[in-house]
Amino acid sequence: MACPVCGSSDAVVLKNKIINAKSKDIRELLLKCEECGSVYKERITQEKPKPFRLIVSAHEETHKLMIDLFPEEELRVGDFLICELGKVKITALELEERRVEKAIARDVKTIWASSEEIPARFGVSIDLHGKVASFKVETEREYEIAVDDIIKIGKYIARVHVIKTEERKLIKGFAKGRVIKRVYAKPVKFNHYDYDLTSYVVSSKKPE
Repeated sequence: MACPVCGSSDAVVLKNKIINAKSKDIRELLLKCEECGSVYKERITQEKPKPFRLIVSAHEETHKLMIDLFPEEELRVGDFLICELGKVKITALELEERRVEKAIARDVKTIWASSEEIPARFGVSIDLHGKVASFKVETEREYEIAVDDIIKIGKYIARVHVIKTEERKLIKGFAKGRVIKRVYAKPVKFNHYDYDLTSYVVSSKKPE
């Protein structure tokens, strides 16, 4: 939308009118060039939003629904969308025969996403010298766990030594619950701890 007089693309919108056509929206703009002060009109044509198939995972549950998007909109894995379930994060874009990292909406057969509205859920494994006590916990999405934290979970007090996230394993630093996949810890022989995860446990597995 360059000024027809001076070619500048810096302009102020004076009027904005939308004309509804059958399959497209036509946006008529009255613009004033900030460079030379000329007033001119522009017309932008875009297709109306259309429904696209969206599959949202929320832990063990899967929800199938439709979401309205502009057909020419670019989608990327990692982008966020707002649907009837709230905020979701795109995890995959499925075309006819393959999955891609980015695509134009009109080419996408199914959008796969994960819910950003539910609590974080991740595993905690306590190494018992050959046997493992395993727990599944749910925390706030922003809950932070750091390597070397002393945690209490059930009857165990243990030191965190590795945190596995969606992208890597941490042997130092911290991660937030929303990206943690599993926390690995080893028992310690003292009774104090930084925090207690027992109330967050949703399931557990006896040592094997």
